[in-house]
Amino acid sequence: MSIKIVLAGNPNSGKTTLFNKLTGTNQHVGNWPGVTVEKKVGQLKLHKDVEIIDLPGIYSLSPYSLEEVISRNFILYEKIDLIINIVDGTNLERNLYLSTQLIETGIPVVLAINMIDKVTKNEDLINLQSLEKYFNVPVVGISALKAEGIDELIDASMKLIMKKTNIKPILWFSEDVEKVITQISGLLVHLVDENKVRWYSIKLFEQDQVILNESIFAKDVSREVTKIINDSYPGVDTESLIAQGRYHFIEKVNEKVFQENKLKKQKTSYKIDKILTNKWLALPIFGVLMFLIYYLSISSIGGLLTDYVNDVIFGKGGIPDILRGALDSLNASPFLEGLLIDGIVGGVGAVLGFLPQMIVLFILLAILEESGYMARIAFILDRIFRRFGLSGQSFIPMLISTGCAIPGIMASRTIKDEQSRKMTIMTTSFMPCGAKLPIIALIAGALFSNSPIQWLIAPSAYFFGILAILISGIALRKFKAFAGDPAPFIMELPDYSFPRLKSICFQVWNKLKSFIIKAGTVVLAASIGIWFLSAFDLSLRMVEDVDSSILASVGKFIQIIFAPLGWGNWKAAVATFMGLVAKENVVGTFGVLYGFAEVGENGAEIWSFLTNDFTSLSAYSFLLFNLICAPCFAAIGAIRREIGSAKWTWIAVLYQTLLAYTLSLIFYQIGLLFTGAFTAGTIVGIIALGILVYLIFIKKRPKHNEI
Repeated sequence: MSIKIVLAGNPNSGKTTLFNKLTGTNQHVGNWPGVTVEKKVGQLKLHKDVEIIDLPGIYSLSPYSLEEVISRNFILYEKIDLIINIVDGTNLERNLYLSTQLIETGIPVVLAINMIDKVTKNEDLINLQSLEKYFNVPVVGISALKAEGIDELIDASMKLIMKKTNIKPILWFSEDVEKVITQISGLLVHLVDENKVRWYSIKLFEQDQVILNESIFAKDVSREVTKIINDSYPGVDTESLIAQGRYHFIEKVNEKVFQENKLKKQKTSYKIDKILTNKWLALPIFGVLMFLIYYLSISSIGGLLTDYVNDVIFGKGGIPDILRGALDSLNASPFLEGLLIDGIVGGVGAVLGFLPQMIVLFILLAILEESGYMARIAFILDRIFRRFGLSGQSFIPMLISTGCAIPGIMASRTIKDEQSRKMTIMTTSFMPCGAKLPIIALIAGALFSNSPIQWLIAPSAYFFGILAILISGIALRKFKAFAGDPAPFIMELPDYSFPRLKSICFQVWNKLKSFIIKAGTVVLAASIGIWFLSAFDLSLRMVEDVDSSILASVGKFIQIIFAPLGWGNWKAAVATFMGLVAKENVVGTFGVLYGFAEVGENGAEIWSFLTNDFTSLSAYSFLLFNLICAPCFAAIGAIRREIGSAKWTWIAVLYQTLLAYTLSLIFYQIGLLFTGAFTAGTIVGIIALGILVYLIFIKKRPKHNEI
């Protein structure tokens, strides 16, 4: 028979690190049935009959967030042989709250006190033997990162599984509360498994609606439970009463088993935080760091690497010339030559040419995240976000969206406040994801190459994404559907640590993988389609002038929509529409239409032909629109799944597109004023600016009794 072991613990407790150590390469990742939360399953090394399941990181088994619901349902309704509860030894008191709930489930539990090496380094002391007596479960000190104590943990787990003894309940509540729990337990003896009687009794005492609605509890049982509670605690919030009991027990245990070195110097993390989370310095430091990251990625190191790729690999003597020479030697038809060189190389090559910049960006962001700095930024921005109607919890999806908007949208499910969650889903895609990075690099490199402000273009795109989110937070809170106060933000700040090369490589590869797959599938298919439509006219005859093609006919029909934004040319209009399929298609479409392969062959500066259709003002307007407008189809699908409504999905897409159009219109038309131009479009731009100012500064938020 196979053995099933579950890993459960708080976020940032080292649970995933332990999972990787236990399973090695014997693991696979998928989704939990019916939801998009990641599911990790693996086989214990050298024990093929032992299955390890890594549950989502949670703080409790109360069914408030989706992660908590998944974890609780799995623990209660799946056949589990053992729970390994990973406890952060540097935050013992907070982590033990979940431990009390896991032990109550009646499933054998082993406490793995992780980061025991850091506890020792801090000159603190955890008495593992005393902790074992208080919780009546095996306790093992480990360091998942350094693979210390892993063998002892496996031995303790297997011994406990083999014992197959009934779990004795631990009485950690007051005598009065325990008396009520015992009364409720008497009603459940023949209804639930013996080992789970205490769990169900406590949950019924808490008036847990999910448990009360279970079919095993008849109405007369529910009525009897309610009577028992009302007789002892009339009008009392019994859920809070249970929580207080847990904390009171944990505080007493912590005093007995944990000894802190009072004489030790301030932790290094604390010293660093005095500067990086300083009330006045935190935001300027964050701004400087993000500016440097985008400067190094786009205009400096990343730019040089991208230039090398475009000049050498796709330039004269590179792939286009080699492929053309091979096709000429085979006497290939003009159709095949155009398809391979102008279509595939021109489209896919244009996108892959920006890969070095993405690699540099993701490496730098991974370093900040691994070091523990990004967790501080979420904490810092909570103060700012709350003033704009958002929660600091929204920054986590925003941070994830810098890689891809889809997991960023999915991460919004951890926000408990429905209004804040819905708002985050609608706005988190404003952040410049990996797919938008080539657009930023293209605009900065091709259209601002000789501008003294080129170095500002890429960082400004990042901060403009945040600005759009803040504007949305203020404006949307003025409507009843989003009214209310943002959810409070509670987050454990990990200690600063040196980023690990393996972890950085893993993060970068995970973010690049989907981009490369898209380039080889979606962008490839789109590039072939774009090339065909740009190479043939309505009579399906090949054309020499792309302006006579099918695509030009369609593009000229829709270009008028974007004329007020300054880029009313058909190529830009087509590229924008193709961006709805995948944002990478914007650059891929330009690669086909502007002859990326041909430009490279002639040795001319890549993308220099773009300057014929764009000015600096209209180019930035184009960038703004494509940053803020509706995301790709895959991200829209994620919005539909997370928001749970077709109506609200359409509202989200329309809002994103309308905001993008409005901001681009205001930027371009007001910008024209500084050049001395004044048109009917300028008047529209001023009116749009007035409406935006009204929503932000003048319109009042609805009162609670109006919601």
